Amino acid sequence: MDTGVPGFRFWPGLFAPADQARLRDLVMAALATAPLYRPVTRAGRPFSVEMSNMGPLGWVSDPAGYRYQATHPVTGEHWPPMPEVLTELWASLTGWPEPPDACLINLYRSGAKMGLHQDKDEQDLAAPVLSVSLGDAAMFRIGSADGGPTKAIRLQSGDVCALTGPARLARHGVDRVIAGSSSLIPGGGRLNLTLRRAR
Repeated sequence: MDTGVPGFRFWPGLFAPADQARLRDLVMAALATAPLYRPVTRAGRPFSVEMSNMGPLGWVSDPAGYRYQATHPVTGEHWPPMPEVLTELWASLTGWPEPPDACLINLYRSGAKMGLHQDKDEQDLAAPVLSVSLGDAAMFRIGSADGGPTKAIRLQSGDVCALTGPARLARHGVDRVIAGSSSLIPGGGRLNLTLRRAR
């Protein structure tokens, strides 16, 4: 797929329906110990998505800023481990020599979205960012790091994409979620799993 952003990689339908269901169950089990919560921006505005994390580190946001930390900001407990299927996916698709140490979980219910942003809270900005979509389809938007036009891509349940090389700092976001386009997620919505090497 030509997005006009070199380094953006896309694997449509990489997870078959049965594999999507298995991955969903693993994520739901993790959320039983690291419950979803609604973070706020530096300015104190709540995100429209709910978040949690898996792995040694988790991305958090509050008035003190954006950062990675080892514990859930509400429960104070360590994040649950990342499922092996995700670390194996990272190794097979990215070829990066080190495993991911953070997996951000975003739950988009009806009306949730994510404005254009860059992922740059990580220590090594050469390490790729890998994303897995589960549940309702989303209109994902991406554009080059230095501005200019953006392009919308419909991400379906089971799709995987990555920001690598020149696309690592691409501006990207989610315009909207297409409610009811999947029945995978209990209560509806879209789960997005974002794997990163934070340290």
